[in-house]
Amino acid sequence: MPYEPPTHTVERSLRATTGARIVAGVDEVGRGAWAGPVTVCAAVTGLRRPPEGLTDSKLLTVKRRGELAEILRTWVTSYALGHASPEEIDGLGMTAALRLAAVRALEALPVRPDAVILDGKHDYLGRPWRVRTVIKGDQSCVAVAAASVIAKVQRDKMMAELGIDHADFGFADNAGYPSPVHKAALAERGPTPYHRLSWAYLDALPQWRHLKKVRSSAEGSGPEIEGQLGFDF
Repeated sequence: MPYEPPTHTVERSLRATTGARIVAGVDEVGRGAWAGPVTVCAAVTGLRRPPEGLTDSKLLTVKRRGELAEILRTWVTSYALGHASPEEIDGLGMTAALRLAAVRALEALPVRPDAVILDGKHDYLGRPWRVRTVIKGDQSCVAVAAASVIAKVQRDKMMAELGIDHADFGFADNAGYPSPVHKAALAERGPTPYHRLSWAYLDALPQWRHLKKVRSSAEGSGPEIEGQLGFDF
């Protein structure tokens, strides 16, 4: 399906209205997975013409994502990745875990950005970061699209490596997201050390329900961002 290539329109607007010189695009992957970390990439691209075919990582084939990620790692001005572990997601909630991963990525950049373009409608970063949220920013903004591709390829690689000792779960194919293979393995074997134990899928697994973690009201304050899914047999 044809799609409009991403542009620097939002970045130019931020530069003009706020005086920002360094603008980072930020995108996440793994929000709705049952296993593995949530991963955030922060990418700074400047105003150069992007590589051909750059768009939201979800619109690309696995092969093309991998090819673009290789190009982007040297094409971008800078990029950094941040992760929040399953334990941190269980303890903090997804909103706070996303912020933790994003801050780790942003603070790992060689130069602190003056402004951030955040994919989606929810600002899970907040102060002191100067944030512009953009719905479908991973399709329309160059820096966010670049972050989207790098984050997706990196997390998929991580999940494949984590799945080596848990072959029945198919992490190399499903990256920790629900799939028939993943669901069957969970029902038979229960969660791995990489599963999120506060997720709703455990409610449908009587044999393993006792492992579910419930956060106290003091943890992860603030509204949750949608992401977790039930088992839904």
